[in-house]
Amino acid sequence: MESFNGRLRDECLNTHWFLSLEDARAKIEAWRRDYNESRPHTSLGWLTPVEYAAAAAKIAAE
Repeated sequence: MESFNGRLRDECLNTHWFLSLEDARAKIEAWRRDYNESRPHTSLGWLTPVEYAAAAAKIAAE
């Protein structure tokens, strides 16, 4: 969780000016989607969280 919070702050909150609450929501959501769907994570064996969840679900279904 600490790693996520640090990345959120460094890569999103500290790099954007938010013009409104809606603007903040949109920019944070775009960052979250990239973090979970596009970016591989070393702690997950270089899979994205979405890929990792799909692999885990497949194993659970077997």
